[in-house]
Amino acid sequence: MPATRPPHDPEAALELLVHGVGGHTPQEMLDSARTVRVSGDETAALYRRVADTDAESRTAPPGGRREPAQEAYCWSGLTSGGATRALWLLLLPFMVANLAHWMRPDTSGLPRARRLYGALVRLVALSLTVLFAASACEVALDLTAWQCAGSAACAAHRSWLAFLSPAHHGWWSQPGRRLALAAAVPTALVALLWYLSRRTWAMYENQRTPEGAAQDGTGAVPGTGPDAAPGSAADRPALARPGFWYGRRVVARLRAAHTAAGFLTVAAAVADAAVRHDAAGGGAPALLGRLLQAVLAACALAAVLVVCRSGRSESVRDPRADGRLTTALPAASLALLAAAVLYAGWSRPGWRSSGTLTGDPAFRAVALAQALFAVALAVTALVLYRSTRRPGTALRGLGGPAVAVLACGTAGVMTGGVAQRVADWLDGGATPGMGEGVVPAPPTLLSWQASVIPALLVLLLVPAAVLAVRTVRAARAERARVEADYGVGRGPAGPPVDAVRTRQIADRRAVVRLTDQAPRLVGVLAGAALLLGAAAVALSWISGEVPGRAADGAGSFTEAVADTAQGVGSWLVGFGFLAFVTFGRLAYSRPGIRQTIGILWDVGTFWPRAAHPFAPPCYAERAVPDLTWRIRTWTRQTGGRLVLSAHSQGTVLAAAAVWQLDAEARGRTALLTYGSPLKRLYGRWFPAYFGGPQLNALHREMRPWRNLFRGTDPIGGPVGATDGGALPEVDRGPLRDPLAYGRSAGHPLPEAVSGHGGYQSDPAFAVERAALFAALLPGLPGQQQRAPAEGSGERAGEPGAGRSQGSSGRSSA
Repeated sequence: MPATRPPHDPEAALELLVHGVGGHTPQEMLDSARTVRVSGDETAALYRRVADTDAESRTAPPGGRREPAQEAYCWSGLTSGGATRALWLLLLPFMVANLAHWMRPDTSGLPRARRLYGALVRLVALSLTVLFAASACEVALDLTAWQCAGSAACAAHRSWLAFLSPAHHGWWSQPGRRLALAAAVPTALVALLWYLSRRTWAMYENQRTPEGAAQDGTGAVPGTGPDAAPGSAADRPALARPGFWYGRRVVARLRAAHTAAGFLTVAAAVADAAVRHDAAGGGAPALLGRLLQAVLAACALAAVLVVCRSGRSESVRDPRADGRLTTALPAASLALLAAAVLYAGWSRPGWRSSGTLTGDPAFRAVALAQALFAVALAVTALVLYRSTRRPGTALRGLGGPAVAVLACGTAGVMTGGVAQRVADWLDGGATPGMGEGVVPAPPTLLSWQASVIPALLVLLLVPAAVLAVRTVRAARAERARVEADYGVGRGPAGPPVDAVRTRQIADRRAVVRLTDQAPRLVGVLAGAALLLGAAAVALSWISGEVPGRAADGAGSFTEAVADTAQGVGSWLVGFGFLAFVTFGRLAYSRPGIRQTIGILWDVGTFWPRAAHPFAPPCYAERAVPDLTWRIRTWTRQTGGRLVLSAHSQGTVLAAAAVWQLDAEARGRTALLTYGSPLKRLYGRWFPAYFGGPQLNALHREMRPWRNLFRGTDPIGGPVGATDGGALPEVDRGPLRDPLAYGRSAGHPLPEAVSGHGGYQSDPAFAVERAALFAALLPGLPGQQQRAPAEGSGERAGEPGAGRSQGSSGRSSA
C-alpha cells in the first residue's frame, strides 16, 4: 500500500471506482495508460495512476484544495477467465436453484414458513444432484455398458467395447462386472463436483468482513435473527449481518450431503440389476442384495435430513463443527458404493443383459419429486407474500418457485440432451426408442420431455408477439416526448425536426422497457414448463413407449405430429446443450458477448451458496470484504473522505459493503451509483434483501448518496430510496441520452445513445461527485441544492435537480 498521512486529515479525499458487468481494465477505469497495482492479486486488486501513488502524502496548493485521488477496484477476475472457467456454465441449473433461495418474499414474521421455504429449495437442489448423477449412470451404465456392450451388433461397431462383449467370453463380459466398471464414470463426476466445491469453498467462503461497531462481542447483531421482532431498533438488513458473507460451515454440510447423494445414486444404479437377477433365484445372494438396498435407503434418508437441517444463519457467523452423521456421510456412501460394485461384480454365470435398466422409474420419481417440491414452494411463497404484500415484488412472490422450476427444466434439457445424443450416436442412423437400431433406447421419459419442447416454444410465441406489438406502440407514443424533451421545433433556439433521429431515440427508450416485462415471461415459461413436464411424466407412464411408437394406430396426422415432435425435440435438446456450452465459452473469451449475458451470470454468482454446494462460487464473498476493508483502512488511516463510485453490478457490491461499515467509517463515506439495478432488478426479484424497506434503511445509514439513471438504460434505473422527505433525494434523472438531439456548436458530430455506459462523460456526473465530496467536509452535514448543470438533461422542477458532482471520464461499466 502507498504511504499514508497521519490520521485526522479532512483534506485527504479518495474516489474508489467499482466497475460493473464484464469489467474494464484499470487503464480504462482510471483513463490513464500508466497504472500500478497497489494491493490485491491477479483475481481482484486495487489500482492507481502512477502519478497518484503518493496521493496521501501530497499537500494542498496555496489557497486551494487537493484534488481527490482515484483508485480502481477490479474484480472481473472473480467471474471471468480462460477456457476452464467455461466449465462453470455446466453447473447453471445448480446456480439457478441457488437463486431461488434468495428470492424469498419479504416478511417480518412467519419464521416457520421461512424455514420451510429454505428447506424446500434445498430439496429441489438435492434432486438436481441426483438427476445429474442418474443421467451419468444412464449414459455410462445403461446405454453403454448394459445395452451397447451387451449387444453383439452394437459392440461390433465399437472396438473400444469389444472386451466387454459377451461374444468374447472375457472376465468383464458378465453384466454385473460391466456395470461395476462403468460406474467409474459417474463416480468420477461426483468426485469432480466435490473437488471443485471444496476448492472454491477454501477460496471464497473463508473470507471475513471486519467486525463492525454495530456488533456485540460475540460477532452477533442483537435482534437480527430469524425470530427478531419486527421494527426493533437492532433489526438490521440481512446483508448487514455478520453471518451473511460467511457460509463456510453451511456449504460444508451441504457438500457432504450432496456428495453422499451422488455416490448413493451410482451405488443404487449398479446394484439394482444384480438385486433383480438374484431375487429370481432367492437364497443368500437375494437376501444380501435386499440388505444392501435397505442400507442405501437409510443412508439416503440421512442425507435428506442433513439437507433439511442445513439452513443458513445470517445473524451470526456459524462456527459449529459438523456432527458425526454429517462428516461420516461421504465416506459411508463411498463405502456403500464399493460394496455395491463388489456385489454386482460377483460371478453370475449365464446372466445376460436385455432391455434397459430401471431408468424410467428412477427418472419419473425424480421428476415427480421436483414437481411436488415446486408446488409446495409456491404455496409457501404465497403465504409469505400475503403477510406483507410488498409492492413491486416479481410475480407477487412466486419468483422463487418459478426460478426453481426453470432450474429443473434446464437440468432436464442438459442431462436429457446428453443421453439423447449418446443414444443416437450408439444407435447409428436409427431413431432411439423406435426399435430400429441395435440399442433399445434411453428412458422413455427423456424422449417425452424432449418432445414437449417444440410445444413450449410455440406457446412462448404468444407472449413474445404481444410484447413486440406493445413495444412498437410504445415507441410511437414516445416520439412526441422525445421532441418535447429536446425542444425540437421550438423556434430558432430549438433543433429542427429530424424524424430518423426522433425514431432512433424513441425506439431505444421503448425497447429497454422490455426489462420490466421479464417477470411475466419467466412466469409464463415456468408455468408452461411445469404443466408440459407433468404431461410428459403422465404420458410416459401410461404408454410406456416413446411418442413415435405410442402414437401408432392413432391416425396418420397424430403419428406425423408425434414423430416430428420426437425428432425435433431430440435434436433441440442436443443442439441446445452444445450451443449453450459453445456460447458460454465465447462469453468468457469475447468481452462483447460476455457483456450481453454477463448481467444474468453475475446476478447468479453474486449470492452465497445457500441451497446448492456445487453451484459456481459467490464472488461477492471475496469482493465485499475487499471493499469493506479498503474503506475502513482509508478512513481510519487518513481521517479523510471517500466517495464510493460504482456502476451497474458494482453498485450492488458497493451497497453490500456499505452495510458492513461501522458508524465511524460510514460517516466519512459517500455513495455514488449510476446504471444501478438495485431496485429494477434486485428489488423486484430479491425483495427480502433489496426491497423498499432495505434500500430506505441503506439511505438512512448512508445519507450522502446519489444515483444517476437514464431512460435508455436497460439495466439501471432509480432506486427510489426515501424517508418521507426527511433525507435528501437519492435519484437524479432521467438524464438526457444522447446529450444532444442534433448537431450544434458544442456537439458538431451526432451523439450516440449511451444506454448503460458512458455515465462518467455526462456533465451531471461531475456535478454530483463534487457535491458528495463537499458534503463530507466538516460542517457540511448534508448536500446543498444547486441549479441543474447545463446539458445534464434535467428540467426545472425535477426531483433532485442540481446536486453537484466531480470530474468526468470513461465509464467503468
